[in-house]
Amino acid sequence: MDEAAFLTSLFAAATAAADPARCVPPALAALPPPGPGGRLCVIGAGKASAAMARAVETHWPGGLSGLVVTRYGFTVPCARIEIVEAAHPVPDAAGERAARRMLDLVRGLGPQDRVLALISGGGSALLAAPAPGIDLAAKQAVTRALLACGADIHEINCVRKHLSAIKGGRLAVAAWPAPVLTLAISDVAGDDPEVIASGPTVADPGTRAEALAILERYAIDAPPAVRAWLQRAEAETPKPGDPRLATAGFRLVASPAQALAAAAAAARAAGIAPLVLGDEIAGEAREVARVLAAIARSCARHGTPARPPCVLLSGGEATVTLPRAPGGPARGGRNSELLLALALALQGHPRIHALAADTDGIDGTEDNAGALLSPSTLARAAAQGLDARTALDRHDAYGFFAALGDLLHTGPTLTNVNDLHAILVLP
Repeated sequence: MDEAAFLTSLFAAATAAADPARCVPPALAALPPPGPGGRLCVIGAGKASAAMARAVETHWPGGLSGLVVTRYGFTVPCARIEIVEAAHPVPDAAGERAARRMLDLVRGLGPQDRVLALISGGGSALLAAPAPGIDLAAKQAVTRALLACGADIHEINCVRKHLSAIKGGRLAVAAWPAPVLTLAISDVAGDDPEVIASGPTVADPGTRAEALAILERYAIDAPPAVRAWLQRAEAETPKPGDPRLATAGFRLVASPAQALAAAAAAARAAGIAPLVLGDEIAGEAREVARVLAAIARSCARHGTPARPPCVLLSGGEATVTLPRAPGGPARGGRNSELLLALALALQGHPRIHALAADTDGIDGTEDNAGALLSPSTLARAAAQGLDARTALDRHDAYGFFAALGDLLHTGPTLTNVNDLHAILVLP
């Protein structure tokens, strides 16, 4: 058996299940055509949004126009919907320009018009329209601090929504009274509409007080303009029950759970029993790795909770807390760091192989989706003079796996349903 090929095939199955060309067209039936004299305006943001836009163009029978913003490198050609690229995970000026233009596109629409919002993971950074009095540099500083401190995606998005002129339901409010239908590809635990891309078209139950508390919890030294804005009543986002959101609908078209189910089906087809551990795995990457290693060893030794040959499948979003003063290159995303910690926890177990990768094809800010682990990983590293513990302490999982030739390179997958961890336990 080619263990690496098997694990890679599960990743391919997971991403294929969330391919916009497959999951978007059936959902278009929920979109009523514009009224007399009306038009369809398509807007969107996220790593999958350009591919979603192409699926809409291919399958929507009437006229349309619009604007979608996606991450650099994730664009696909569209004829009627403009696709622009911007930075992720830290926003840039291109994202700010796109967000401002999107707000202008939907303002002035009437009830005879229709707005189709194509939302996917990554949209929070890509829709960068800072609130009044906050400039892009301040938004960037807060974003970098949140990403480095170990905050989870719910906390990060709570802050981002309250510092934004477009997130947290404000985009749908700008479009009112035109009805809005959101088609979303989820990359978050629980598939909460208000968390996916910071919910630009749905009501936000969070508060500015919670945003301030998060900044305090992680001792983030936010610029004065940020704290001043969060003290103002205008910083509050549209809440459930807001009449301006009464005509805003939401439909989930792909999720991490669906991707895991597709990977499990592919494993069964290959004769390997899958055990799905869940799609909400969270926590510090190295701690998650220790738990997953313990489960895998139990399978190998006791046949519980699954008897080999089996594959343990899980999804979610681990976190990596970087030191305030990094002592090294800090290269590698949460998946490669998780896998490096898994290698140390397993200590070359002869019957366990693994893959950890981000379904968007980009782990963190590097060029890999993730990496692969085999029983020989630590031995091959030692032969090259690489110390896994040192690499983990330096947060340099990318350099470690690159030296071994074990990085997983897929390029942008044009979708995003969070991470996939696959641990193969052989008899």
